[in-house]
Amino acid sequence: MLDLGQNGQNQPSHADHSPHTLPTVTQEDVERHLGLQPISEVQATEDKASAGDLLQTRTVLVFSKDDLGNPYNWSRLKKSTIVLFGITAVLNSTIGSSLPSDNVALYEHFNVTDVEQRVLPNSIYLVGYMLGPLLFAPLSERYGRQIILQSTFAGFTVFTLATCLASNWPAFNVFRLIIGTFASTPISVIGGLYADLYSSAVSRGRAMALFMAATSFGPVCGPIISGYLSPYRWNWPFWFALIFAGLSCVMMAFLPETFGPTILKRRAQEIRKKHPSVDIHALAELEMTTTFIEDMKVTLARPFRMFFREAIVLFSCLYLALVYAVFYIFLQAYPLIFPPIYGFSLGQEGLAFVPIAIGACIACCIYLCWDAYLRAAKARDAPWSRQEEYRRLPLACIGGPFFSIGCFWIGWTARANIHWIVPVLGGIPWGIGYLLLFMSMLNYLVDSYEIYSASALAASTCARSLLGAVLPFATTPMYNTLGVAWSCSLVGFLSLAMCIVPFAFIKYGDRIRASSKFCQELAEKKRNAEAREGRMSAQHEKV
Repeated sequence: MLDLGQNGQNQPSHADHSPHTLPTVTQEDVERHLGLQPISEVQATEDKASAGDLLQTRTVLVFSKDDLGNPYNWSRLKKSTIVLFGITAVLNSTIGSSLPSDNVALYEHFNVTDVEQRVLPNSIYLVGYMLGPLLFAPLSERYGRQIILQSTFAGFTVFTLATCLASNWPAFNVFRLIIGTFASTPISVIGGLYADLYSSAVSRGRAMALFMAATSFGPVCGPIISGYLSPYRWNWPFWFALIFAGLSCVMMAFLPETFGPTILKRRAQEIRKKHPSVDIHALAELEMTTTFIEDMKVTLARPFRMFFREAIVLFSCLYLALVYAVFYIFLQAYPLIFPPIYGFSLGQEGLAFVPIAIGACIACCIYLCWDAYLRAAKARDAPWSRQEEYRRLPLACIGGPFFSIGCFWIGWTARANIHWIVPVLGGIPWGIGYLLLFMSMLNYLVDSYEIYSASALAASTCARSLLGAVLPFATTPMYNTLGVAWSCSLVGFLSLAMCIVPFAFIKYGDRIRASSKFCQELAEKKRNAEAREGRMSAQHEKV
């Protein structure tokens, strides 16, 4: 009889190393000790529908209910540490996105005088944000989160060094593109990482709230760092980013694998290595019935398919893309508002973004209050608390108007006869709305698509990065033509029109999810998992 450790892998005796003494293990022994089910009882994914037909005789390795190898069962300390790793990676990524802002020394060093060229370092970084998720997010769903996050973060660090040493303007921007591509991984994969750790929507939502707060603080810090360090030398802000990335690399080296299918695949491979006579496979292995190239065509197409076929993904992406683009418009607009009107220095201009961070902190408090109210409603079994849409979307219904108010506030109070603190404080409602929208809409995507959340977030990242890269080029012409007030009003009216999206999801979201191919497949997988757990519990009781 096999002696199994708590991690679900075989623990052979010394005699087991000899092929002549390797025990013969029956299917019944394996099923009883490892918690296995025949492949015929497990649904293949929609991308690999033939797996069940081809491999009926194979046995599938699954987690037992209390398996400590299952990320859902890890300790609170371990989960919190991984959440911290994710936040650190996101801060590196988002600080880098806005680091060239206010860096006049950078433009002087490379003799850049054209206004559109000065927008390029930020925009080309966001082009990388657009390209990276199309590759790395689906790969994380095939090969696991660990290898993708660690390898791309290493690439991010190396090319940050290259940016510090760039010898000319084209090389600098090529490096920025590569950095942005690698930096996109935390933005698109961390949501899936947190979904791997937390089965509870409440816990997952709190982790995502911290994640989204980090995505708000990062771009705000970039102009401040650049405003105070760039006057000494053009590349000092990038050396700062390199030091931060180097320290973070040490943390990322200890990131464990969190993706359940990948953990099970490694277990199955280890079992087969130690016991060749045992025909055990993880479902992820059995679903790999195509060549690598064919599989990549499917997985890389998934974010696009979700964007164009899933209404929840499509309209969430469009709304968040507009909100995100407005932030990068403001990165170009603040130098057109505060130095000319109020005579701000580069450092002071960077500090004008601080109220946005304050607004983000207030948004976190609002989120926690809503979370407590929701849990109380669930405890008394309020009918509305059982609806998926009411868990996240009310925050977006609040955040949308706050965001629009912030745009109008900044635009119509930035006048020479009004004290500078008034338009600066307009960043507070703007920051509240910005973070509430992102926390709400991205949490809704993660909750709706769970194991496919990395692809859904990749679609969102791609859409908003595209708009964030393109629209800032129109900032200077728009503000020169319309003026500060009406330019801010234009983006305010656009965001006000998009406020309808979360209200529409609350009304029609359940019907949209019921007709969604991805949501139906996810529901089927949940039913199969519950059925397997029931059978395993029954087997254990008999034993």
